[in-house]
Amino acid sequence: MLVLGIESSCDETSAALFDGSRLVHRATTQEVHRAWGGVVPELASRDHERLIIGIIQEVTTSWGADIRDVEGVAATAGPGLVGALLVGLNVGKGIAMGLDVPFLAVNHLEGHLWVHQLKDVIQDSSVAGCPHPEVRGRSASFEPPFLSLVVSGGHTELVRVDDFGEYAILGRTRDDAAGEALDKIGVLFGLDFPAGPEIDRLSKVSDRGAFDFPRGMMHDGLDFSFSGLKTAVRVHLEQDREGVFSRRDDVLNSVQEAVMEVLVAKIARAVGETGVSQVSVSGGVAANSRLRELAEFRAKRDGFTVLFPDRAFCTDNAAMIAWVGRRRLTAGERSGLDAPAQPGWRLESLSPPAFFGVR
Repeated sequence: MLVLGIESSCDETSAALFDGSRLVHRATTQEVHRAWGGVVPELASRDHERLIIGIIQEVTTSWGADIRDVEGVAATAGPGLVGALLVGLNVGKGIAMGLDVPFLAVNHLEGHLWVHQLKDVIQDSSVAGCPHPEVRGRSASFEPPFLSLVVSGGHTELVRVDDFGEYAILGRTRDDAAGEALDKIGVLFGLDFPAGPEIDRLSKVSDRGAFDFPRGMMHDGLDFSFSGLKTAVRVHLEQDREGVFSRRDDVLNSVQEAVMEVLVAKIARAVGETGVSQVSVSGGVAANSRLRELAEFRAKRDGFTVLFPDRAFCTDNAAMIAWVGRRRLTAGERSGLDAPAQPGWRLESLSPPAFFGVR
């Protein structure tokens, strides 16, 4: 089944075609939000409207297909910004209705859980103009049970995956997501939004141990908290703004270190508590080089396996939506054309498609 995937939950506009072995994927990050230091929901919705049809056309052209060759459509229905979700969701419904093919509303977080599976397919993908030509993924994925850390600007959740559709939330942030904290702190220091990638770059030429910032809930359960880190940085700025700004790169490196140490500590604790020794990390922060370094070191030391997706699939993308959508559609699952946008759609509300006779 050739499935068209559509993703528009926040500020990435993305489309993909996937048939089970070959993937064509395109995504672009909206630039309009840089001037505001964060995502403006109304502007995100308008930019999705402007971009989405062109990206779908680019994907079908790159595949060498006609839109009429599509056999199923999957679009993100949540979680995310409601206006942004409605754009992709309604475009997907319209295409499915016009082609008379099945439609599926997909949970965005479920896509992140399974994005590592894209390492096993032929890929032709680009993100924001950075091409990744048709190559096979570098390393194998794994099957359940596994643990998954979904970590981005909007989400920080630690999930146990026992099977497709069988998810247990082990921990989630009680306030800011990890990527959100990095972005907001970066903006305080004059970095463009999103600040996370620039902080990662600066960390390679600065001192990560210059400032001792708090590691929120480091030794307390599997939940996360990053609001105290933001407060600590703001206090430093209020007490000695000139001095702190003079060491901006060292401050930001120390902030990054505090965030990444917490994420890796929680992964290791979850492995110890559950006995599950396979871990995937996904979401925008999964592209961070220091997180990869720390997690791989800890995995080698403690005897578990950790997988990161290709960086093209760390940010929100339609490839993961097409993968999940195809799996559920081929199992017989369908969504009505009245399926709503669900900005607060939680993973734990999902079910495996076993009742359609396929598992």
